[in-house]
Amino acid sequence: GTGNLKRPGSRAACGMSNYDTIIIGAGHNGLAAATRLAQSGQKVLVLEQAATPGGAIAQSELEPGVFAPRFAHLLMGLGTPEIKALGLQDHGCTPAVSDMPTIALCPTGRHVVLQGGTVHYADGTPHPDAAQYQALTKRLTKFAAGIAQISRQAPPALTGGGWRQALDLGKIGLNMRLQGKDDLREFMRVALSNVYDAVLDEITDGPLAGVLGFDAILGGHMGPRAPGTMLSLLTRMREGARRSLPKGGMGALAASFTNAAIAAGVEIRCNSKVFEISVANDQVTGIVLQDGSRLACDQVLSSLDPKTTMHLSHILHYDAEMVRRVRHIRTKGAVAKVNLALSNAPKITGLDESLAAARWVMAPSMDALELGYNGAKYGRLPDDVIFEAVVPSLSDPSITTGGHHVLSAIVQYVPYELKQGWDTNSNTDLGNRVIAALDKVAPGLADSVTAREVISPQDIEIETGAPGGHWHHGELIADQMLMMRPAPGMERYALPVSGLFLCGASAHPGGDVTALPGLNAADAVLAGLKRKAA
Repeated sequence: GTGNLKRPGSRAACGMSNYDTIIIGAGHNGLAAATRLAQSGQKVLVLEQAATPGGAIAQSELEPGVFAPRFAHLLMGLGTPEIKALGLQDHGCTPAVSDMPTIALCPTGRHVVLQGGTVHYADGTPHPDAAQYQALTKRLTKFAAGIAQISRQAPPALTGGGWRQALDLGKIGLNMRLQGKDDLREFMRVALSNVYDAVLDEITDGPLAGVLGFDAILGGHMGPRAPGTMLSLLTRMREGARRSLPKGGMGALAASFTNAAIAAGVEIRCNSKVFEISVANDQVTGIVLQDGSRLACDQVLSSLDPKTTMHLSHILHYDAEMVRRVRHIRTKGAVAKVNLALSNAPKITGLDESLAAARWVMAPSMDALELGYNGAKYGRLPDDVIFEAVVPSLSDPSITTGGHHVLSAIVQYVPYELKQGWDTNSNTDLGNRVIAALDKVAPGLADSVTAREVISPQDIEIETGAPGGHWHHGELIADQMLMMRPAPGMERYALPVSGLFLCGASAHPGGDVTALPGLNAADAVLAGLKRKAA
């Protein structure tokens, strides 16, 4: 226990501060950080510009009684330790599906089912690469367990970190070494390689390989041949690569995070846009809101990206080299979201109805992924859309009414900078392409669409503040991960302005719904206060 930690001699200790800590953003990371700090005795305020908390795990009402996950629609990294630490299980955080199978959709109808480490065709016949796939994923899951351990703590500083960071770095090396010489050598070979070569060295190209490639590049502006994409895949295989669907939908998960924070004593204010982070003598002093009101505090944790955070706290407080590094963080988004309300349950040709509630991935091959990336580079909408889709209402009917269903699709390789520009026609065009692709594998789906919602990368940027509409606030690739995330000099959450920290997806270990950036940032705050109090 860290106890009730307030810096001796600070405004908080003298009773002059409104709050010990103010957190910008009521997404899952901001709420996780707030809960951790409040549990340790801090007086915490969370500010959210939207009308409701949730951020990336918010929901949309497509039509009366039909709710869709507005952005994220599955959990694949929120671990049991984080759920227990935040007390989410006491606030309705339970899975409707705890280990969702994946269907690798094939345009010819020869779909592939991936479930519990096994693989076979949808008609039950064996897949020729089943043994190779099992061996590959078993090895990668073992490596991913090591990545998960690193994810639950601040990454060691490469320079100037002192003996504690040197010890942490040594522990990581020792854990890798204990895996055995052969495994260590294989990990070092695989971690910095590209997913295209690493996977196709072991299995043939096709829908099975396409799923692995898709998992490596999901959310990023990169192709499967990009160096370091295997490390991206390993991060997605934490927690055994299981994907779960929260009971009540992502909106219920947002409520769990919100209620856990409130139960810990956190105050949350929505419709509160931050205009400025106040700084005096290189020390955070508080927040100025858009309406001009001022709030005093000792620490500010920002769920925003580094560039926006630095602008809010004024760029003059940062040296030229740090500004240069932040400007070079790659944040170009390439993902859109399409939500559909359906009057009937979709039925995929060649797939048993018991598997309709699975995760669908349309990524016919590694080569198809590379072609899709080529189009995005030149600002074109994909001719053959690549996507991940779920129909959460099939597993949990409570999220809709009247027998209707909702389909949520994350569409990859949709460029932020569209050649013809983003407008209503562009959004309609993208929605039509996704519906047409779905109708090919699930005939009749197009006729059952009663409402749609298309959210472009630019829409995502405007609504969430994610730079470039990038879901992860920066590429999840080797040179922007671990000790390099988000940039050298800010890899341990603290910025050069005393009392200012990053706690969002831009920070280690990165995006996806894990709550780890928020928890790790809160632990960094508490550790710093403990050292100063000693």
